[in-house]
Amino acid sequence: MEKEFTYCPKCGIALAPRNDEGRRRMVCPACGFVQYINPAPAAGILVREGDSVLLVQRRFEPYRGLWVVPSGFIEYGEDVRDTAVREVREETGLAVEIDSLHAVESCRDDPRGNTVLVLYSGHVVGGELRAGDDAIDVGFFPLLDVPGIAFACQRRILRALQCEARDRG
Repeated sequence: MEKEFTYCPKCGIALAPRNDEGRRRMVCPACGFVQYINPAPAAGILVREGDSVLLVQRRFEPYRGLWVVPSGFIEYGEDVRDTAVREVREETGLAVEIDSLHAVESCRDDPRGNTVLVLYSGHVVGGELRAGDDAIDVGFFPLLDVPGIAFACQRRILRALQCEARDRG
């Protein structure tokens, strides 16, 4: 959950709300520090085999038991591509390579805070499919028969792929 500071992290003076170009921001009246509450960046890889897609069932809240495209938060100092590959390996046991950028989506339905998901398309190059890290289960699902998906941004991405699959017949 995004949290506003009460006091300035630079000088310790109490922050005050200010309208900053139509947005409410907490600002230090002494030193001018402005608290920006930005989304957390996340990355993942959409791995497909024909008209099936790799999904992971969430072990933890939020949305425990629902399914997601393998993805996770980018660590400070970590390259976004490395994060995407790492998350797939940790959650599914598969080694993957990135083929292309698939989508960049704003995600606003995570109770921990807003995120920006950088989602690549990729393919399997090794490993053994197994639920790992924060996954209960993992598997490939036909695009036209995916289980309940946790996050709205991923539902949008998968719906677009489902439409493409239906159009192909």
